[in-house]
Amino acid sequence: PYGIEVGLPNRFVKAEAIRNNLKNFTEGRLDIIIGTHRLLSKDVKPRNLGLLIVDEEQRFGVGHKETIKAFKAACDILTLTATPIPRSLHMSLLGIRDISVIATAPTERLSIKTYVGQYQDDLIKRAIEQEIKRGGQVFFVHNRVLDILEMAGRLRKIMPDVTFGVAHGQMKENNVETVIIDFIQQKFSVLVCTTIIESGIDMPNVNTIIINNADRFGLAQLYQMRGRVGRSSRQSYAYFLTAGKLAEREESRQRLEILATHQQLGAGFQIASYDMEMRGTGNLLGGEQSGHMEDIGYEMFLDLLEKEMAAVRGQEREPDIEPEIKIPISASLPESFIPQEKQRLALYKSLFSAQAVADIDRLRRETTDRFGNLPKEAYNLFQVAFLKVLLRKMRVEQLQILKPGVFEFRMTQLK
Repeated sequence: PYGIEVGLPNRFVKAEAIRNNLKNFTEGRLDIIIGTHRLLSKDVKPRNLGLLIVDEEQRFGVGHKETIKAFKAACDILTLTATPIPRSLHMSLLGIRDISVIATAPTERLSIKTYVGQYQDDLIKRAIEQEIKRGGQVFFVHNRVLDILEMAGRLRKIMPDVTFGVAHGQMKENNVETVIIDFIQQKFSVLVCTTIIESGIDMPNVNTIIINNADRFGLAQLYQMRGRVGRSSRQSYAYFLTAGKLAEREESRQRLEILATHQQLGAGFQIASYDMEMRGTGNLLGGEQSGHMEDIGYEMFLDLLEKEMAAVRGQEREPDIEPEIKIPISASLPESFIPQEKQRLALYKSLFSAQAVADIDRLRRETTDRFGNLPKEAYNLFQVAFLKVLLRKMRVEQLQILKPGVFEFRMTQLK
């Protein structure tokens, strides 16, 4: 009704229609074109491109990103994703790109209850039957086309009364479309599929997803697939199943633990942050999407990059001051107070990276609420952190006690 011409080139459209769409878009007779990676081909040359919107950014590799960069001089680019890849997130955190986070969930949405465990026929049977009893449907993700029909047969054998369908990317276009439409129309209860359902699927009646061999997927990919359920006001469930024990596979276990811990709505940003920490941030100007900085360390890399960016922008950056405090007192977080080592390390890091007194007060209240009254060593630690914030503001590099009542300060030389 607005007089806007929209084209849709994809594999469900005839080749002749695709050619006409691309020709009209090149000649300026088509206002909006919506497509997959096909739009990044060399034969797509828009006449006057003003806006490029990239949805599901995590599905685009570095090669595609380099192609997209070519548009930047001539148009605005809006990138949308629930889980940005490490390099994109890193660029946003550094201020190279603008970022906006939507953390508010749609009305009446519930968080997805997530379970991690080993593959068991009984567990799968209970999960599927529980969903079917309440009138819902199930995704069963098995990302191996080679034996996906065999897996579907195994499930039929366990549950002969349940109806199943199979979908994967190597099926003919019409067959895939028929299976998906039949599933939407609830002609069968369980869709055994590959990661073909990872994005673009919105089926409010599907509220249980079971992912087989979940330890073989990446963190962002698991989060995306979990997001295929829970798209209504009904409670939804996600089961991440592994073939064996995860104890020997540290990274796989860590990925699944992160997902099991972050079940709340809008957790994509935190999960993407963990993904960046695990995979590295990649090269900002090169072709590598992920990488490592063992030579200089992550903190120093960030510091060097921030200094260079400030220099490029013509901003004067004050030298970082890390005050050294030499006071003969015991200041620590005792194991008897906070038993978990990870929690103690996280609190140490938060305390000594705090930039304001208000941050120290907030951390003290949170710690007291979670673990009880501070023991003497912990109280002293908070006081030292408080003192460090004040010394940093005063540009004091070192504070030590020479003898009772006599303090020595060493200040930073001002230019």
